[in-house]
Amino acid sequence: MRRTVEDLNSFYATPEGQMVRELVGLRLRDQWSDVRGLDVLSIGYGTPYLVHFNEARRVIQAMPAQQGAEIWPSGLKVRSALVDEEALPFPSALFDRILMVHALEESQSPQNLLLEASRLLSPNGKLILVVAARGGLWAHVEKTPFGYGLPYSRGQLENAVRQAELEPMAWSHALYVPPVRSLLRWAKTIEKIVPHIWPLTGGLILMEAGRRPFVATTVKAPKPLIPELRDVLAPVGAPAPAGRELEEV
Repeated sequence: MRRTVEDLNSFYATPEGQMVRELVGLRLRDQWSDVRGLDVLSIGYGTPYLVHFNEARRVIQAMPAQQGAEIWPSGLKVRSALVDEEALPFPSALFDRILMVHALEESQSPQNLLLEASRLLSPNGKLILVVAARGGLWAHVEKTPFGYGLPYSRGQLENAVRQAELEPMAWSHALYVPPVRSLLRWAKTIEKIVPHIWPLTGGLILMEAGRRPFVATTVKAPKPLIPELRDVLAPVGAPAPAGRELEEV
């Protein structure tokens, strides 16, 4: 059963939630640094991160019925909707970017949800999944939303993406800091250092996927994102700024 929107909202108001919002938000902003003129959809509970996409032409938050919906953004024209996650009320190929946070792990039909997201993705669109990592500490602590539902390994997530007719393009981990409040002030330092000195699994997996190419090619595993490098992924449909480094799979 999904965490309610009240539970999620309460978590992001805590020091742990604020730290997660900052670290994951920075990673998303680095990967999708330019969304001007693009249409963005968030599925699940992505409102803590959507501030990074204010320059997009359109941003919509689709909240599953079992979770419940909240008014977003506050004080402005509402852009959130309560939806059936297996029948999202949008035309096919409408969105250039789709963010899925607090979406797959607690879904009753995660593959059907992924298929719906795939249906809504434009031909050159990109999707980022943010899920609890099976081997990470955060998946085992129920005081956070990441401790509920079904966590994923990288291989499981790749298989799920491919079954939804998408192809993994790049991946990364986040939240190397343990979910212990006394360590939160060291979170940014831990996030930068630990991946290079100790091969631990972070608390979250971030995986970017896109449409499969029409021409058959040899399938390669997605290359890891280096957390401290900025502008790792260039958005499709917008000119790449000078100096951007993009590794194709």
